[in-house]
Amino acid sequence: MKVKPMEDRVILKSMEAQEKTAGGIFIPDNAKEKPQKGEIVAVGPGKVNEKGERNAMTLKVGDKVLYGKYSGTEVTIDGAEYLIVRESDVLAVV
Repeated sequence: MKVKPMEDRVILKSMEAQEKTAGGIFIPDNAKEKPQKGEIVAVGPGKVNEKGERNAMTLKVGDKVLYGKYSGTEVTIDGAEYLIVRESDVLAVV
């Protein structure tokens, strides 16, 4: 990937929303919710604190994570859809 996120931001590739429920019912496109699970494809260097030291990132490329429903900024890079979020917007590593 040619894009490198700044500070404490990460770039995520959203995982596809489920096509059907656990009971086997297919979900139409207009009823699908925005996915909240993704894979990290790029990580920034970390945020600089008030002492001038860079805080290390706890996330790494390849981590599968859960993030807030309305978090981040959607961008298109080389024809693919990505989401740029702050490390603090990531809720959990799966």
